[in-house]
Amino acid sequence: MLDLKFLRNNKDHVIKLLKVKNFSSLKTIDELLNFDNQRKINQQQTDQLLSESKKITKSIGEYYKSGKENIANDLKSSVLDIKEKIKILSTEKEELQEKITQILLEIPNVPHISVPLGQSDKDNTIIKESGEIPSLDNNAKPHWELVRDYKLIDFELGNIITGSGFPVYTNKGAKLQRALISYFLDKNIEAGYQEFLPPHLVNRDSGFGTGQLPKFEEDLYKISNDDLFLIPTAEVPITNLFRNRILNELPIKCTSYTPCFRREAGSYGKEVRGLNRLHQFDKVEIVQIESPENSYNVLEEMVNHVSTILDELELPYRILKLCGGDLGFSSALTFDFEVYSAAQKRWLEVSSVSNFESYQANRLKLRFRDQSGSISLCHTLNGSALALPRVYAAILENNQTKNSIKLPKVLHKYTGFEAL
Repeated sequence: MLDLKFLRNNKDHVIKLLKVKNFSSLKTIDELLNFDNQRKINQQQTDQLLSESKKITKSIGEYYKSGKENIANDLKSSVLDIKEKIKILSTEKEELQEKITQILLEIPNVPHISVPLGQSDKDNTIIKESGEIPSLDNNAKPHWELVRDYKLIDFELGNIITGSGFPVYTNKGAKLQRALISYFLDKNIEAGYQEFLPPHLVNRDSGFGTGQLPKFEEDLYKISNDDLFLIPTAEVPITNLFRNRILNELPIKCTSYTPCFRREAGSYGKEVRGLNRLHQFDKVEIVQIESPENSYNVLEEMVNHVSTILDELELPYRILKLCGGDLGFSSALTFDFEVYSAAQKRWLEVSSVSNFESYQANRLKLRFRDQSGSISLCHTLNGSALALPRVYAAILENNQTKNSIKLPKVLHKYTGFEAL
């Protein structure tokens, strides 16, 4: 959520940058600032009435002491009138604050000045390509056929147990999944991240804090009786570990493995077949909490960290800077990672690394105290390191031979086998 004071003091700059995100509702921002002006006037009137009430109350006591009870009683009636006016103003203030909050919740984060213009993912900028795209045999198979042939994943069994988008990993397929999780966590811990294993359900306040609620409530799986939500990413519980906190030391570096749950719109075709799109999937997340002056240096470090993991997995990948039209609601700047799936002959997104600046922190009331003692909002960052399904798919497809699937060397000590 944008800081209202910042928005007021930088209105033209904010409007200019929000247009990069294709948000151009000048009327909305003017309406917001008008409500805030009314709230300030309301507060001034309330303060004046409180001051007047305090003075009258003091004089009432003096009149009683001097025996002038009639005057004192009349003044008591005046105090009651003032209290009634203050009550009306308080109700008006609450209504104004609710209107202000509702509008703020509809305004996306301001994009970083480097975010390119664009309407959709077709306008994203490729900033790096790495690795060699493998040449496969003409009989090469997509991963949904490979997992069936090698008995690694049973999609039909998952469909029977739960429904489409909930696969069952079996035998070496399950061990490969576990190996990837362990490898990702180990890499993150080596880079200085502290591991957490958080709950997989969060309350409404947590969803609000990281921006999933209320705007994206329909995309979440909800436990209605308890008003709890299955997490769409570990970013939600991990970032909320620090809600309503004032931190004395930065940075905070966290990593976590969790299953993730997303009610994505169903569709058909190879683009969503197999592991390409699931309702439940595993992901290892990295989260950092930083000071504003260092957050973009940290964003670069996080991008480099994810690159190192993909290099070790020997997967061809590319990094894209998202344009304004494809940038997430809460993000100021995002870099997506895509790996090349040789059998499908297409790029698959496996990670997003984002800086939210103070947008989440303002919702979370997450602040830090600097060396001078001043208290300011933190910057929050997160990234996938990595999301497993499409990494899993690319490893299988890119490393298939006529008789086996060879695994990247870095995974051998985790799986206990070198090929499937």
